[in-house]
Amino acid sequence: MDDRAMAELWLTALLSEQASSLGTIDTYTDDIETYLTWLAKQGLTLFDVRREDVTAYLGSLIERGFAEATLAKKRSVVRNLHRFMVAEGHSTSDPTTLLEPMKRRRALPLVLSMKEVDQLLDTAHARAADTSTTPFQHASFARRAALFETLYASGMRVSEAVNLPWKAFRSDARMLYVRGKGDKERLVPMHARAVEAIMRWRKAVAAYGVASEKWVFHAVRDASKPLTRISALEDVKQAALDAGLRRPALLSPHKLRHAFATHLLANGADLRVIQEMLGHADLGSTEIYTHVDISRRQRMVLDLHPLGDSGEELRD
Repeated sequence: MDDRAMAELWLTALLSEQASSLGTIDTYTDDIETYLTWLAKQGLTLFDVRREDVTAYLGSLIERGFAEATLAKKRSVVRNLHRFMVAEGHSTSDPTTLLEPMKRRRALPLVLSMKEVDQLLDTAHARAADTSTTPFQHASFARRAALFETLYASGMRVSEAVNLPWKAFRSDARMLYVRGKGDKERLVPMHARAVEAIMRWRKAVAAYGVASEKWVFHAVRDASKPLTRISALEDVKQAALDAGLRRPALLSPHKLRHAFATHLLANGADLRVIQEMLGHADLGSTEIYTHVDISRRQRMVLDLHPLGDSGEELRD
């Protein structure tokens, strides 16, 4: 049995025996593909990998700049795959057994300022309004602008946005239902700007000759397929680069969700209301935005207060 057949066997077991969600399986598939690709480049397989090889793999992920939570998840996927191989008799040893546990700290997320969000949205709209592009490019840029507006207006997860059914959208509504984690529904806000951007995207893709009655955001060339998270990620990174934002390589669609929550909190919104709109089961997941806001205020004081960073008071 080769590596990919082994990985497929594990993923099938997760789906059938542990009732893992399709979203979880998709994420694990991506993580396993990253691992298998690295092993192949080293001339290794799942059946001869050693503990030091797994350590080297995790080190390569750290060098690529993955966040701690992402590293922990990728490590967990590798560990669970090798445990499965031993449990099912496909391997006699588990190279992850003696790995030191990763210490996770709750880091403050990189949050776009209101000015930076404006820059990102303005750049997306400028590309969508460019009349020199082809019909395909015009539709793609219009979809990009609509997606960005929707993520920032609603605080949706990108997985929720790309799987948003067309029947859930109404051009005259300022709230809509989304289906989130655990198959739970919640109401999220929709700003007029987001609604207008979606309608422009619909018009542009219809002019290209493709329109979907199934998805709000779909592939330009195939209306039966929803927009992928990878495509959404690439759109954000490219738009951030075009807009001249700081550290564009670290930006993702999720940063617009972070910005939604942080900016609401900064403008006086109640934390529990934000929790409901984000779809957080635990208030603790939402409370991190209070720390982000406090950190932002501290920086503002250091920048603007007469004492500044110097510790020397300015006197008349």
